[in-house]
Amino acid sequence: MKNFINILEENNELIRIKEYVNPELEITEITDRVSKSGGGGKALLFENTGTAFPVLINAMGSNKRICLTLGTDNLDKIGEEIETIFRQLTRPRENIWKKLKLLPLLKTMGSWMPKVVSGKGRCQEVIHKNPDLDILPVLRCWPEDGGRFITLPMVITRDPENNARNVGMYRMQLFNKTTTGMHWHPHKTGARHYNLYKAMAKKMPVAVALGGDPVLTYSATAPLPDNIDEYMMAGFLRKKKVDLVKCITNDLEVPAEADIIIEGYIDPDEELAWEGPFGDHTGFYSLPDWFPKFHVTCITNKNNAVYPATIVGIPPQEDAWIIKATERIFLMPMKLTMIPEILDMDMPPEGVAHNLTIIKINKTFQGQTQKVMNAILGAGQMMFAKIMVITGKEIDIHNYQELANYIFENVVVPGDLHYSKGPLDILDHSSTQFAYGSKLCIDATNTIAKETVKQSLFSKIEIDKILKYAGLEQKISGVNVSLLRKKIPALFVSIRKNDHEQPHETGQYLLDKVSVPGIKLLVLVDHGMDMNDISLLVWVAVGNIEPERDIRVNKTETKTYCLIVDATRKSKHDQFEREWPNVIVSDDTTIKTIDKKWNTLGLGKFVHSPSTKLKKMLFPGGAGVIDK
Repeated sequence: MKNFINILEENNELIRIKEYVNPELEITEITDRVSKSGGGGKALLFENTGTAFPVLINAMGSNKRICLTLGTDNLDKIGEEIETIFRQLTRPRENIWKKLKLLPLLKTMGSWMPKVVSGKGRCQEVIHKNPDLDILPVLRCWPEDGGRFITLPMVITRDPENNARNVGMYRMQLFNKTTTGMHWHPHKTGARHYNLYKAMAKKMPVAVALGGDPVLTYSATAPLPDNIDEYMMAGFLRKKKVDLVKCITNDLEVPAEADIIIEGYIDPDEELAWEGPFGDHTGFYSLPDWFPKFHVTCITNKNNAVYPATIVGIPPQEDAWIIKATERIFLMPMKLTMIPEILDMDMPPEGVAHNLTIIKINKTFQGQTQKVMNAILGAGQMMFAKIMVITGKEIDIHNYQELANYIFENVVVPGDLHYSKGPLDILDHSSTQFAYGSKLCIDATNTIAKETVKQSLFSKIEIDKILKYAGLEQKISGVNVSLLRKKIPALFVSIRKNDHEQPHETGQYLLDKVSVPGIKLLVLVDHGMDMNDISLLVWVAVGNIEPERDIRVNKTETKTYCLIVDATRKSKHDQFEREWPNVIVSDDTTIKTIDKKWNTLGLGKFVHSPSTKLKKMLFPGGAGVIDK
């Protein structure tokens, strides 16, 4: 970690903050401003936290810093190296001499395997046998959080049947000085290990590593197949084995160079704890639920250790760059093992990993899009993908304006919209059923437009007509026509939703009244949205919908179509029985505190709080929304 901090500083990617900043809410508010200030801002080292440990945050929060983390100048090179190794290992070899040529590669790969070393590691230079989690500068991130959370832990568990190790990343809420929650979702390997220990009626040893080489932290987030050691992934990325040492109070192994180790156990026979809420990476609060309790038996640390943290919330945040690295690294394994026709993939930050995925393929036969869709939905954590757009090879899917035009030119409704159902991330708040709902695959691979009416170019007169009508209609509170001005036939409208009229009816009414031909997508959002921020609008649109329930096809007399998308909050009036979470914003007191001290922190030009413009999006009820 110290070495990485030096690398960040040498590359002008770090700001040291020497004045005291409270880990409760204030570090989050500063980090949120910096991470949204363009290109991810800088990494921040808070040197005065009221504890013996500085806090490093936003360390991987830009393209440059995630590349520094992984030791590359281009994320695609890692995928290319995986492809080279894979092809060398799988190439047919007819005789013993050709097979012997593999030995140097196998020896190199062997040097990446983790190794348990004798004695104590640097992570055990200081041993706290009477552990107290309050010695750590654990953050309380957002105002409605249920408490303070360890946000960047490498949680180490072992399969009791085959001894396979797993390193996962699960948030940990502090309950008291020696107890935390362990928020692992049902599909996670840690949860599977927990269930095995529960069936055996045995206590489950757990160790948590914080800090050390940041490539370890990245590897804990990587979507590796079950029973594939994350430390081997770290060894491959760093071209150097990870040294491990035995814990002091259990038999697990931990990285010798980690900054801080928290040792303990989970008793599967113990009652679960009420954990949360927590401001999550979706940009909404994840609401409280029951999770296991982790009991701390020992804390160890390096001399001069640094406490690593991250915050998540409305994108973009640091996790967007981690997701981008995963997108680039794991594209090649997907191509080589499951989907040979895949050419490229893009996971926009607005999609917060699972809500929106763009896939480019080399299409050569009918039905290939559906084949790819089904393969991706069966590929590990990609099973949570909610909206998937599949394009042909002729488009740059990372140029979003070109991509949007391409989609609207090629997609034919309803034939190119394919709905299915399956598991959703448990953090998805839009689905009628918990962790299960509809998905949409949009087939944009048709390179010959089949529309009978040419796409409108949206004249100034037509756009002014929309704006004039929107200003006169009481039920409409705002409109974004920026995409229409770019010749993209999509319109965002905020509405004052009432209990007597469904949003789709409002959308149909609007289309009939405005009567502007060529609009192919009308997205309806709640009153209070910042209608000038297209990124924010896209984030809300893909986050708030369950596709099959919320997308309607409007057919016109000219045989064109318009998709009306209801991206408003759902309530009992919509036959939605689940609690709806609130968006994540800072409180006024924290914003004012940071405003006052900004110029004393060495952060450069003043940056306004991103939360200020989001306040109008809040509904009454705290972390969860209460129906009127």
